[in-house]
Amino acid sequence: MKVASVQFNHAPDDIEYNLNKIRIFCEQAAKAGHELIVFPEMCIIGYWHVRNFSCNELEKLAEMVPAGKSTQYLLELATKHNISIGAGLIELADDGKLYNTYIVAMPNGKIASHRKLHCFINKHMASGNEYTVFELPNGVKAGILICYDNNIIENVRITALMGAEVLLAPHQTGGCVTPSPLCMGGIDIELWEQRETRRKELESEFKGPKGREWLMKWLPARAHDNGMFLIFSNGVGRDDDEVRTGNATIFDPYGNILAETWEAADKMISADLDLSLLPQCTGRRWIKSRRPGLYGSIAVATGLEEDTRKVRFQT
Repeated sequence: MKVASVQFNHAPDDIEYNLNKIRIFCEQAAKAGHELIVFPEMCIIGYWHVRNFSCNELEKLAEMVPAGKSTQYLLELATKHNISIGAGLIELADDGKLYNTYIVAMPNGKIASHRKLHCFINKHMASGNEYTVFELPNGVKAGILICYDNNIIENVRITALMGAEVLLAPHQTGGCVTPSPLCMGGIDIELWEQRETRRKELESEFKGPKGREWLMKWLPARAHDNGMFLIFSNGVGRDDDEVRTGNATIFDPYGNILAETWEAADKMISADLDLSLLPQCTGRRWIKSRRPGLYGSIAVATGLEEDTRKVRFQT
């Protein structure tokens, strides 16, 4: 199964521009024989700049799923180019709530969608309460977890237990200022703005502890421990007052890197997924050794639980 992961620098609030970027990459991927292409979290409308938006401002950008124009456009692209396309937006749901939602439009006319389980970007946006595993047109089972969802190991394990063979992991990360002193950190915006003359310096940041080095502490384990291929897609470049590090990567179910980039530019990477690796990979054998009767306490509240927004932004 040939798949692609894309990192690109979205234009805030410019849906037409961002969808055109997606179209260009989809055309390239389809010509090269890809069956699936994965774009970043909320890339259709942009990400970090919406953190202080009012509810009314968010609603102006939000769309229904699947009836909205972006979802329908992706369906048209998927059908035209015979490729499944994953991309993120803000969803206005039937219950009136707003969600950080990731959709996968497939050439068979079907749609899969996942509402971020740990949404913190804006106080007017809700978190989803359901895991998402679905079947691609070729019969491969895929799961979706958005950015912070992947940080919580229980989410990845449950997705694996639901049968996911490939995990779509769209992000907007790297270069983040966080409460944890050894986790990422901000990147000078001038480095991005001057990237043509300071590319080596900028890409050193992308490869270092604010980008790739941080990801490699934990992301390969999500693939390895759960016996899944993992497709990591991310924004790259300026995102309001932060700089995303890109680092698009595709992992096999042993956590090995099949393809990656740290270029300071819009970029598509691709890999052939050897599905024959799945049945006997380490993670799947470990899952067979589980003793569920011992794990009841993992679903019991400890009193330490806090809202994701509080945890993400506490000082």
